[in-house]
Amino acid sequence: MGLPTLQEPVSHRHRKRGHFRLPLSIVSAVGVILFLQFSILPRYISKSSPEALAVSQLQLQRLDAGLAKCAEFNAPVVQYEKPVSAARENSRWNSKSGQNDTIMLRNATVFDGESFVKGPVDIVFQKGVVVSVMPASSTEVEGMMTVIDLGGKFVTPGLVDMHSHHLDGGWPILKATSDENEMLAKAWGPLTPFVRALDSMHAYDIATTIIASGGVTSSLILPGSANIMGGEGFMVKNILRSGPNGEEVVEEILLEHGIPVTERRRYMKMACGENPQGLYGHTRMGNAFIFREQMATAEDLRQKQDMWCKNAMAARSSGDSEAIARLTVNGGLPESLKLDSTVAMLRGKIGINVHCYETEDMWDMIQHSKEFNFRIQAFHHALEAWKVPEMLKDSGENITVATFSDFSLYKKEAYGANLYAGKILAEHRVPIAYKSDHGEEQTNAKYLLFQAANGHAFGLPADLALQSVTSVPAKSLEMDHRIGYLRPGYDADIAVWDSHPLSLGATPLQVYIDGKATLDPVQVEKSRSKVKLQNTKIQESPVSRPTLDTDVKEKLCQNVETPGSKVVITGITRSYLGSSKTKSSSSGNYTMVMTGGEISCFGIHDECLSASKGGTIIELKNGHVLPGLTAMTVNLGLSEITAEPSTSDGGIPKGDVMDPEAVSYAKYGVHLEGRAFKRAKIGGVTRAITPPLIDTWSEQKSFLSGVSVGIKTSEKKTLLDGGIFKDDVALHVTIGQDSKSEQFPSISSVIAKLRKLLTVSAGKDTIYGKVANGTFPLVVTVENKYDIMQLIKIKQDHPNINLVLKGGAGMPFVAEELAAANIPVILTSHRGAPDSFEKLDTLIGPPLTRSPASILTDAGVTFALAINGFSDPYIHNLPLEAGWVAKYSGLDDDAAVNLVSRNVEKILGLNVDEETRDWVVYEGNPLEFGASVVLAVDGLDKEIVSCWPYSE
Repeated sequence: MGLPTLQEPVSHRHRKRGHFRLPLSIVSAVGVILFLQFSILPRYISKSSPEALAVSQLQLQRLDAGLAKCAEFNAPVVQYEKPVSAARENSRWNSKSGQNDTIMLRNATVFDGESFVKGPVDIVFQKGVVVSVMPASSTEVEGMMTVIDLGGKFVTPGLVDMHSHHLDGGWPILKATSDENEMLAKAWGPLTPFVRALDSMHAYDIATTIIASGGVTSSLILPGSANIMGGEGFMVKNILRSGPNGEEVVEEILLEHGIPVTERRRYMKMACGENPQGLYGHTRMGNAFIFREQMATAEDLRQKQDMWCKNAMAARSSGDSEAIARLTVNGGLPESLKLDSTVAMLRGKIGINVHCYETEDMWDMIQHSKEFNFRIQAFHHALEAWKVPEMLKDSGENITVATFSDFSLYKKEAYGANLYAGKILAEHRVPIAYKSDHGEEQTNAKYLLFQAANGHAFGLPADLALQSVTSVPAKSLEMDHRIGYLRPGYDADIAVWDSHPLSLGATPLQVYIDGKATLDPVQVEKSRSKVKLQNTKIQESPVSRPTLDTDVKEKLCQNVETPGSKVVITGITRSYLGSSKTKSSSSGNYTMVMTGGEISCFGIHDECLSASKGGTIIELKNGHVLPGLTAMTVNLGLSEITAEPSTSDGGIPKGDVMDPEAVSYAKYGVHLEGRAFKRAKIGGVTRAITPPLIDTWSEQKSFLSGVSVGIKTSEKKTLLDGGIFKDDVALHVTIGQDSKSEQFPSISSVIAKLRKLLTVSAGKDTIYGKVANGTFPLVVTVENKYDIMQLIKIKQDHPNINLVLKGGAGMPFVAEELAAANIPVILTSHRGAPDSFEKLDTLIGPPLTRSPASILTDAGVTFALAINGFSDPYIHNLPLEAGWVAKYSGLDDDAAVNLVSRNVEKILGLNVDEETRDWVVYEGNPLEFGASVVLAVDGLDKEIVSCWPYSE
C-alpha cells in the first residue's frame, strides 16, 4: 500500500509512536459529536417526514463538518515530549529507500547541539533515528552493524537553516522557475498570506544537493520578501528523491512527511520596511495600516467562527431544527480561503517569521503582535537588532534574531549592521541564529557554517556559534524534538567534518540525512586531492579576534601615530615581507623596531635590543607581518549604499562604445571614505582597485565599464595628497549575459564589437590604442567557458594585448589553454555556484568536486583572488578567502598571501617596490579566523595609517 496523500486520512501505522497525544479539546469535541449522532439524531429523524429527513441530513452533514473544524480551531498546537524517547520512529523512514543498516560512528568528537561532549564518543543510529550517544568503547561490536572509526574527527548535528529560498526558486535562476514572490499581483497587492511555498517547490533543484554537501540537512523554505504578508513556508530535508520510488515528489522532501497534515507546523513569512514600501509605493505608515486592516478583518472572521461554533454545539445538543437550519444556510461555518492563514495566526497555529531590518520596524511589528495577539518566532535579517536587545527581550516572546554574520551595506536597511552583533545579542541573552537567505552565489546556503565561524571570530562564544546553526533555529521553529541535536531519539541528521567546525574551510567528509549517507566517499576523496588541513588537533578551537579596551587603545594609538615615534613590536612569529630590511617568510619569535614608520631593526629580540630603547612597546603573542593586501572591489569609493542612487557616482552612460571619449574613468568619481573602507582596514586591505560603477541593483547591463582607479583605503588620504596611488589601472569590459543590452542584444555582437575595437584602435594614441598595443591591461569579466574560449581566440589573433580574465565559473575547464596563452586570471568564485545558466557547470568544490583554484594551480595559470557580490561588505574577509583557497588547493602560506597582494600587482602591472610597499602587522594568523590588524604602514610615505582599526 502506498503512502497516503495530503487529502487521505492517515492510519495509525503512519503515526510516530510515543510522541503525538491527541489534544483533550479534540477528544471532547469528537465525543460530543458521536453522542449526538447516535443518541439525539435517531430520535430527531424518527419524527420527521421523508422530505424533512432529506433536508435534515444535509443540514446535519454541514453542521457536523463545521463542528469538526471547530474542534480543529480550538485544538492547541501539538506539543512533543522532551527529552525525546530513544525508541521514537522517524516518520520519513521507509523500508525500501530508507536506512536499513545500523551504523556506528566510533571515536567521534561530538558537539551535541548544546556543547562539546567530553571525551571520544560512539554514535549508533538506525532507521533514521539516533539510538545512542555513549562514551567510546574498544569492545568489539556484536551483531550486524556497520562500524566507522572516525579517529577523533568532529561530528555535529546536521545544520539547520531557518531562511532559504531553494526549491521554490531553483538553480540555475530562470524566469520560468522563479516562484519565490507573489509580487505585484493587482488583485492582491502586498497581502498574500494565502499562498504557500509548497506550491512553488521544484523537487529537482540541484541547489538542494549542494546545500546538503555543506552539512545543512534541514531548511525552512520561505516565500520571498516582496509582500507585507508573503505566504506560508515549509520545513524540508535537503535530500532529493528520498521516497520509496526515488521520484521527484515534493511531499517526500518535507521534513514532516508521514505526519498528518493537520498536525504539521505552519510558518508565515512577513516583511517590514523597504521591500513592500518600494514595490507598492506605500510609506511605512501605509504598510502598517494595510496590515492592521487585514488583521482586523481576520479577527472579525475569527469571532464569527467562534460564535458559530458555540451556537452550533448548542443546536446539535438540543436538536433545535430552526437553529440548525439557520446555522447551515450558505454552507454553514463562516470561512474564507484568503483569510484562512491570517485567522490561523490569530489562533496561534502559525509561527511568524518577519523579514525586518531596522529598529523602528521591529518595534512596530511587536506592537502589532500585542494588538492582535500573535507571536513572532523570529526577526529575519534584523541587522539592527544589536541596537535593541532589551526591547526584543521585553516583548516576552523570546524572539530569535535570524541574521547574517557580515552580509550588509547593500541598502539603507542593511547599512546599520555590526560585525559584533552576535556577541552583543548573546550578552543580552537574545537567541541568535545565522541563516543563508539562499538564492544566489553570495548567499549560497552550502556555506552556512562559515557564518557561525565568522560570528565566533567577532566574539560570539564557540558553543553559541555552533548552536546558532543547530539547536537555536530548531528551537525557534519548534522542531527541536527532531533536529538540531545529536542525541538519542533525534533524527539521524549528522555531519562529519574534516576539521574543527569553526575553523576556516571546515568541510564535511560525510553527511547523513535520516541515517542515509549522502556523499560518495570516492568523490569526496577525489575532491580532496589537493586539500591541505590546518587546525586539526582534537580539541583545538579557533579563537576570536583580540581587541583592546578603548582607553588602552586610545593611549597606545596616540603614541604610535605621533610623527617620528619609535615603536617596538615583540612576539612576531611569521613575516611575509620581501624587503631587504626584513626576513622574508621567516618563522620564529622576532622583534621589529620602527622609527617614523620605517623599519630600523627586525630580528631576534637580542639583535634589536639596543635599537628598541625608548620606544612604545606592543607585545604580541602570535604576530604576523604581511604586505598590505590589494582588493579588486565591486564599488568601493563609488557607491556607499548600493540601492540608494544618491549615495553613488552613478551608472555607466550610454554612448558610442567605439568612441574613446565615451569611456568612463573611476578616478573622476571616487570618494575615499565609508563603511566598507573601515572593513577593508580591519582585514589589512591597504589598496583597492575600483572600476566604474555598474548598477547591479537595478540590473543595468553594459559591455563597457570603463577605466579603474587605484586607491588607498586608510581614509587618511584625500584626492589631493596621495589617496589615489594610480589614476588609471585597467580598462574593464564584460562578456556574457550581463553584457547584453539594447545596444548589444547578443553576446556574439559584444564579442564582435570587442574584436573590431582592438583592430581599428591599433596604433592610435587613445585608451583603446593602448589596450590594443598591450601597454594597458584589458580586464574582461567572464564566466562561461565558451565565452572564455572566444577570448582566448582574440588573444591568439591579437597576441600583444595584455588580457586579464575576471570571474571564475568556466575557467577550470580551459585552464591549460589559459596557461598556454599566458592569460592571467582574477578569480572571484573559488566557492562558486551554478546560480545562473551560464555558470551551470561550475565546480562546486569539496566535497562534491575539486576546487576551481586547485585546477588553475595544477595547470600553471597565474591567478589572484577577489571577492564578488552586490557591494563590498566582505572586503575584510579577503585574507580568509586566500587561506581557504590555500586549503582547497594545497598551497603554502606564502602562495596564499601572494594571491591577495603580489599576484594582483603583477597581473595589473602595478609595479610595487618591495622597499616601499605597504605592510600590516596582525595579532594572529590572518589566513585563519581570529586575527586582528594591529598596525598598517604606508610604505611610500613611511607613516602608520591605521592602529587597531575597528569596524561595526
